[in-house]
Amino acid sequence: MVYPTPDNETERNEAVRSYKIMNSRSETAFDEISNLAAQICDCPVAYVSFIEDDQFWFKSKYGLPEEFKGCPREIAFCSVTVCGSDIVIVPDLTKDDYFKNFTFVLEPPHFAFYCAMPLVTPDGYAIGTICVMDMKPRELNFEQQESLRRLAHQTIAQLEYRRRIIELDQTINELDAAHLALAKEKARADQLLETILPHTIAHELIENDKVAPRFFSDATILFIDIVGFTSFAEKAEPATLINMLNSYFSEFDTVMERFGLEKLKTIGDAYMAVAGVPISDRLHCQNTCLAALSVQKVAEQKKTERQKLRLPFFEFRIGINSGPVIAGLIGRKRFTYDIWGDAVNVAARLEAHSESGRINVSDRVYHQMAPYFDFTGQGTIEVKNKAPMSMYFLDRLKDMYSQDPDGRTGNQKLLEMNGPLNVQTDR
Repeated sequence: MVYPTPDNETERNEAVRSYKIMNSRSETAFDEISNLAAQICDCPVAYVSFIEDDQFWFKSKYGLPEEFKGCPREIAFCSVTVCGSDIVIVPDLTKDDYFKNFTFVLEPPHFAFYCAMPLVTPDGYAIGTICVMDMKPRELNFEQQESLRRLAHQTIAQLEYRRRIIELDQTINELDAAHLALAKEKARADQLLETILPHTIAHELIENDKVAPRFFSDATILFIDIVGFTSFAEKAEPATLINMLNSYFSEFDTVMERFGLEKLKTIGDAYMAVAGVPISDRLHCQNTCLAALSVQKVAEQKKTERQKLRLPFFEFRIGINSGPVIAGLIGRKRFTYDIWGDAVNVAARLEAHSESGRINVSDRVYHQMAPYFDFTGQGTIEVKNKAPMSMYFLDRLKDMYSQDPDGRTGNQKLLEMNGPLNVQTDR
């Protein structure tokens, strides 16, 4: 059997889909409408139905078996109703030329009476019906017909309300998803910021959108520089050069973290770190000296390993100085946490006047650390744009404070005298 379709069938189907009603779960509001229709019209069967493509489906029903969910559109009485906009009444289905041969007229439950009002949307699409049926011929009075019309209007109002709720839920879900995505992006950005900057500085920047410059009355600056880097870089493959720098500097990063130093930056082949900034530390000078000895050990181990493999290696000069510095954040898009002051310039000069594989320290570092470390004096050295300076090579820890024969690792006695070597830092 070919069922009738309205002229706007394509648009009508789109309207049905816009309500997201087909095959949805049971809802009390629609169940009550079906029950009310049956009571008002004094009919044993009533239902609210929707039609999409070739599917006829009950949203709610009264007087029909629970398992009866719908039927093919071609044998549905309401296929006719959705082609119009007003109530359809068939007092006796058995005598109606169109309906008398329908399956449910000829077979159980042997329907004989049909009355349905199309559910017409505000845009004019008949997307379903509210219907009452009986197994015997009958009529509906004027009040019952008008009540069925009003129930159809209420059903559409309920559908519109339901759609707005669905759309609101969808909007809320989208907002929640957007907020979650933003929160994840912010967390990722904050985590990246804390990777680039010291934790306390990153936190201050996140909280205040700026970082106040601070004066530190005493800190220790460490400079490390590669010997002969310029000539090596001129001959090396770019990938080889970068891989070698990363191999060395990554291990230096580990050393700095172990001794509580804050790595500030690398400039080409130069590596700069500081102790006592951005968190004050009474052992900043001692920890820097121990870090320098550890860097020296790393460099020697890598040299031995790479020589066995006939690979190129780096040798380093190191300079250390203590003094007051100013620390702060510079830049707006690419932040850099840095320190300034004469103590920084002196540390750079000490590195420049060091020798391959050696650690050159200032007079101040020497006098502070002489009780714990062995030094070799260089005498007074002329320094560009500075007064002549006394310089000393840091050789090793004194035997009484050394855990290893080379004097590069502090023992328990040093730990007990000065407290933990690995001071708590903000990383």
